[in-house]
Amino acid sequence: MNEVVKTAFNAAMMEARSAYRSGDYDACFQQLKRAHILGQRHLVRHWVSHWWMLKVGLKMRDRREIFGQLVRLLAVVPGFLVGWVPIGNTGAADVSALRPMPLPNDLSRTIGDISLTRDVFLRVALLVVIFLLLVIM
Repeated sequence: MNEVVKTAFNAAMMEARSAYRSGDYDACFQQLKRAHILGQRHLVRHWVSHWWMLKVGLKMRDRREIFGQLVRLLAVVPGFLVGWVPIGNTGAADVSALRPMPLPNDLSRTIGDISLTRDVFLRVALLVVIFLLLVIM
């Protein structure tokens, strides 16, 4: 993750945490959606954004969001390993976890060029190398 995207992700998470502490869960969730878009190409940051969405869902007692985030938390690692993370998806349970979405203009400039095909190819190549190393050892 480049430094510009990392900084933007951290800023969105700081805003989300601040809103969470003040009890403004709607504002918190909006920032978490931005953080998700920024962090979805990075395993840990992607998982963290869903973890916080689950926390907000629990605070709001939103069953749909709680269930959706539990499913997404389980899917983060396999999705990362195969490189399938729909670009622009906000990560919220009110949209399909598989649906690509347009990037907001400001985040599009921050994130830059994203190639899902390149990401899938690189992840599959990495998995093949790991598998071959395991077989050789």
